[in-house]
Amino acid sequence: MNAPVRFAVININHGHIYGQVAHLVNAGAEFVSFYAPEPELAAAFAARFPDVRQASSEAELLEDDSIHLIVTSGIPSTRAALGIKAMLHGKDFMTDKPGFTTLAQLDEVRKIQAQTKRVYSVCYSEHFEVASVIKAGELVAAGAIGRVVQTLGIGPHKTNLPSRKPWFFEKEHYGGILADIGSHQAEQYLFFTGATSAEVVSAQVANYKHPQYPQLEDFGEVSWRGVNQAGDTSHAYVRLDWYTPDGLGVWGDGRLTILGTEGYIELRKYIDPAGREGGEHLILVDQKGMQHISCVGGDLPYGRELVFDIQNRTETHMPQWRCFLAAQISLEAEEAAIRLGHLEKAGRA
Repeated sequence: MNAPVRFAVININHGHIYGQVAHLVNAGAEFVSFYAPEPELAAAFAARFPDVRQASSEAELLEDDSIHLIVTSGIPSTRAALGIKAMLHGKDFMTDKPGFTTLAQLDEVRKIQAQTKRVYSVCYSEHFEVASVIKAGELVAAGAIGRVVQTLGIGPHKTNLPSRKPWFFEKEHYGGILADIGSHQAEQYLFFTGATSAEVVSAQVANYKHPQYPQLEDFGEVSWRGVNQAGDTSHAYVRLDWYTPDGLGVWGDGRLTILGTEGYIELRKYIDPAGREGGEHLILVDQKGMQHISCVGGDLPYGRELVFDIQNRTETHMPQWRCFLAAQISLEAEEAAIRLGHLEKAGRA
């Protein structure tokens, strides 16, 4: 029997950290300690986890040989550097998305990961924390809609401006809308189509609503074209925005449509406005008819598979190449994007 995985948290600048911790604790991992330099964030986190020791420094946790895994939701621009430190200290690493804000960061992480053979996992929560996505993966793998030729994803979000820290509005720190929330969609495209390479067909970003924050990209769209190992071509279209109105009962009406040669699947992940209550709706349309499948309470295997991979040096939770390729194509889209609205005006200034 494998010994329990012991993990520590370093930096908690995004609330996704609570979901990341839950994945691991639910899988039987031991939450040992945490470090956060911001007193107000540390106090709130300690209140949530009163039995977990608060460390005095990042180095204290990196140098603790009893810790197997470092977990972070730090400011996005700091995540890759922390991951490199963790790997060079012989530890595996799990980060909130985006795992990288530049292609240079990604290149360096790829190099260190190849040298150390450590796990560098990005918790793409719009996949790993959504049971309808897990169920859709099972249906696609079983051939329910034939060969997948396109994913069509939308990722609308509420800004919740009063809660945002300054880094949220600074592209140097958040990476841009396609690099950030676009990485969710990139990973799901690769997952459902099996594409092992992909290129940007078109991309654009804009700031239409928030001129007071000239570096905030509040709208983005991208199209990718990819090829799988069999040589089959597939496509993706993604739309992202920070325009979700307060009248919606959740943070965003995230949806994904998976188009196959024999049918399609639509996921209404978080809400079905003026429709069925709650979230986790899967709609399957195939040659036999139409059906709605509620995925509420469905299995979320990411945490236990990651723990298994740490213990056994395997890649069951997500192949390392897919983790990195999803980041790569979202960063490439960000670099290639046409800049519109207030971004375009700022560029001409």
